[in-house]
Amino acid sequence: MPDRGGGPTGPRIRVGRPSRRVRTLLMTLAVLAVLGMAFTMFAGFWTDWLWYRSVHYSSVFTTTLWTKIGLFFVFGLLMAVAVGVNIWLAHRLRPPLSAMSVEQQSLDRYRMGIAPYKTWLLLGITALVGLIAGASAAGQWRTWLMWVNGVSFGQKDPQFHLDVSFFAFDLPWYRFLLGFGFAATILSLIAAALTHYLYGGLRVTSPGARATAAATGHLSVLLGIFVALKAVAYWLDRYGLAVKSSDFKATDNWTGLRYVDANAYLPAKTILFCIAVICALLFFATLWRRTWQLPVIGFGLMVLSAILIGGLYPAIVQKFQVQPNEQAKEAPYVEKNLKATREAYGIDGAQVTEYSGTSTTKDKTTLRDDADATASIRVLDPNIVSPTFQQLQQMRKYYAFPTNLDVDRYNVKGTDEDTVIGLRELNLAGVDKQNWINNHFRYTHGYGVVAAKGTTSDSEGRPVFTESDLPSQGELGSYEQRVYYGEKTTTYSIVGGPQKEIDYSDDKGEKTTSYTGNSGVNLSNPVNRAAYAVAFGEPQILYSGAIGDGSRILYNRTPKERVEAVAPWLTIDGDAYPAVVDNKIQWIVDAYTTTNGYPYASRTTLGDTTADSLTATNDNRAVVAQQNQVNYIRNSVKATVDAYTGEVKLFQWDTQDPVLKTWMKAFPGTVKAKSSISPSLMAHLRYPQDLFKVQRELLSRYHVKDATTFLSGSEVWQVPDDPSNKSGDAVPPYYLSMRMPDQKAQAFSLTTTFTPNGRDNLSAFMAVDSEAGTPDYGKIRVLKLPTSTTVDGPKQVQSQFNSEQDIAESIRLLKGGDSDIEYGNLLTVPLDGGLLYVEPVYVRGGGLKYPLLKKVLVTYGGNTAFEDTLDEALNKVFGAEAANPPPTDEGGGTTPPPTSSNPTVRQALADAQKAFEAGQEALKKPDWDAYAKAQKDLEAALKRAEDAQAQADKGAKTGGSADPSPAAGPAAGGKATGSPSPGPSSG
Repeated sequence: MPDRGGGPTGPRIRVGRPSRRVRTLLMTLAVLAVLGMAFTMFAGFWTDWLWYRSVHYSSVFTTTLWTKIGLFFVFGLLMAVAVGVNIWLAHRLRPPLSAMSVEQQSLDRYRMGIAPYKTWLLLGITALVGLIAGASAAGQWRTWLMWVNGVSFGQKDPQFHLDVSFFAFDLPWYRFLLGFGFAATILSLIAAALTHYLYGGLRVTSPGARATAAATGHLSVLLGIFVALKAVAYWLDRYGLAVKSSDFKATDNWTGLRYVDANAYLPAKTILFCIAVICALLFFATLWRRTWQLPVIGFGLMVLSAILIGGLYPAIVQKFQVQPNEQAKEAPYVEKNLKATREAYGIDGAQVTEYSGTSTTKDKTTLRDDADATASIRVLDPNIVSPTFQQLQQMRKYYAFPTNLDVDRYNVKGTDEDTVIGLRELNLAGVDKQNWINNHFRYTHGYGVVAAKGTTSDSEGRPVFTESDLPSQGELGSYEQRVYYGEKTTTYSIVGGPQKEIDYSDDKGEKTTSYTGNSGVNLSNPVNRAAYAVAFGEPQILYSGAIGDGSRILYNRTPKERVEAVAPWLTIDGDAYPAVVDNKIQWIVDAYTTTNGYPYASRTTLGDTTADSLTATNDNRAVVAQQNQVNYIRNSVKATVDAYTGEVKLFQWDTQDPVLKTWMKAFPGTVKAKSSISPSLMAHLRYPQDLFKVQRELLSRYHVKDATTFLSGSEVWQVPDDPSNKSGDAVPPYYLSMRMPDQKAQAFSLTTTFTPNGRDNLSAFMAVDSEAGTPDYGKIRVLKLPTSTTVDGPKQVQSQFNSEQDIAESIRLLKGGDSDIEYGNLLTVPLDGGLLYVEPVYVRGGGLKYPLLKKVLVTYGGNTAFEDTLDEALNKVFGAEAANPPPTDEGGGTTPPPTSSNPTVRQALADAQKAFEAGQEALKKPDWDAYAKAQKDLEAALKRAEDAQAQADKGAKTGGSADPSPAAGPAAGGKATGSPSPGPSSG
């Protein structure tokens, strides 16, 4: 056919073809570029495979990979076929050429232009849509695995009486299929319509019929499929109401049906489903009728029904039925939400009891010993003393401690002690000479554990270390001290080859070592080296002589990063903490299973709920969430990461969690049974902080079980801001060994406080038993204070501290010169109906770069003390000394008090404490005669206590009674540990 483009033609310019050499060069460059891109993609895949194989979780890699590949090809092919077939069919149904209208003449040039390339164009379009659809489907691998492996919850929703697994595992997959169907239908409809228009099946401006019979039938079927899918969407929307989020004045992120949903939206969705089915049938009927009149009428009716039935009718119900009597109408649905939310977040067993908030004992002196028995009050704040650890125990600039240390408990000489612990990790910023060899070959690991008693400090305000020095030594015994995997280890290291590593340094110089663990990936293979050189963008890996036989590359070295990689279906707690377990340093990581599909349970945003004043200043404390919006969470897995070998172990913790069971079916063999947790590891497991923060946020509203009270909002609490700083962020929960009113003994607990919404007085105190392996582990206790009286909350207590004249004057003196004051954790302890507040006060300055514990603030029942030690502050607040004062450590501080029922022992220890204090006063003057006398009195008192206890123990063994005379002796636990060190010589 002649060219209908028209227009003048100019002289032809002859362009010479490139020479053979140029063409060869260009072709070579193109081939090299393709090969480079291919090897780059291969390097990423190959290094991932090598890493998963090195940690013995290759099944996670292969299962995830094959699932993604399967979804990519299946849904990519389905989309390509759907679009391609409809384009081909529209082309095949094109009308024969006839007298052309102006519209068709203008389209003719396009038909002629694509005629030689029709096949390639069809393949290109289908390939493009197939790639996009396949990539989108591959991202749904979690949804597919949960659907195909889902197990029953054993619980049914209250509206449809379906197992919860339908909403958690099935409904998300059905929604994906529906969305994919809509996408395929719409793309097919657009492609078919364009093809029909291009080849004359559809006419926009031409006279006569706007569409041929064939085009009408084809497009009507596609529209019928679309409407049929809309019918399915209406049907699924019925079930979606059970997990639908909506704003409700009683709570944000409300999930589940309300009155208007059950009585207006639910029947409306059913009616719209029926209308959509009829409308779809009318579209299919055009195959025989060849007219769009009835389908268009039906489609218009469906749209009008959606507006009237699906929008206007529910609004009328809400306005005229619900709002005039909202509490009565909504109460049954609120009760369902209350029950489901408490179950979904594991707070249904929370024990809420009334607590007066004021002491019932008139003589406060009798409470002095109760204060020691109720809690081992931790005055060493792990979020303050990291610089102190750094200054006193860093040893070398290339070591560092985390910004926030951790709290654990260790059994020392038969007694469990709250311990502040941190690892001396690698700090490459402290390496004097920065180069590739130093950063990745010589400085590869940290060294040793540093731990201190949490309940005391020495006479200078420094921590009393129970594990210290380099190499570390103390009460933790022998263990592998090298730390190749830690929170601050974020770069790769190459170890085990010809290049020696710096182990640690002492007075004799640097010690070197070579890694002997089996962690990491072997670099002896040149393909591996090339792959890592490309993956890490470091060509020296390929040719460096520092890499040889035995060289292994270590990466993905932070504990949370490793656990997330081997278990990508888990949400990771923000606080991984170290523990010495079975002669090894093990990082312990709590992990959660979550879902967003628990019917009627309100949603929470993990990133917001778990934020507090610590996460605001330390990104490493933030939760690693697979999905940020959830309405079900369980601490289902406890994970460990070996600090030397990097070995990751996952242990099943919640044996009833159906979400974890589903993932264990999808990835068999990756999670070990709970029974395989050793007793030594169990002793260091604890209740996780992020779960606790989620639960406390929910309990601020869901402690109420009555729908009427919940709707009124009169009992809403809030988590107070951290009073120890001006960040305006929520106060973090604190670990503390304490005894709640219904407990007989202290238990390692995680605690927090609540205030009424919009006010600062205290409304409740919450604690969860964190002693893993005990029957009460995970039991939540909430002490609810009366609303008729006001009890000071944390912010008010802090203000009280700051406003008292004597305390303010003391703080002003402490700030003298260039010193700064830092307030530690404000701890709250329920005691005899009242609340004991304790806050350590640190001073940083005067030439020191680290904080020292100088004072302790204590308040109880309106009495406030600001003293040098906790013991002195408690004595002042209660107006009495402890009957069993704590023994002293070598630095002049105090250790947790032993208990004894022997009055002779108690009196002897009291005399020892007085003698020690007299000695300390003599040292300050100095008065060496008085100091010598005090030392003799101290020795005599300790000897008297020891003899008394020995006599008591002897009487107990023989079945007799111990004579409570001066010959009988000391507190349980034997001789008081650590007498004061001798004073300086007078010379």
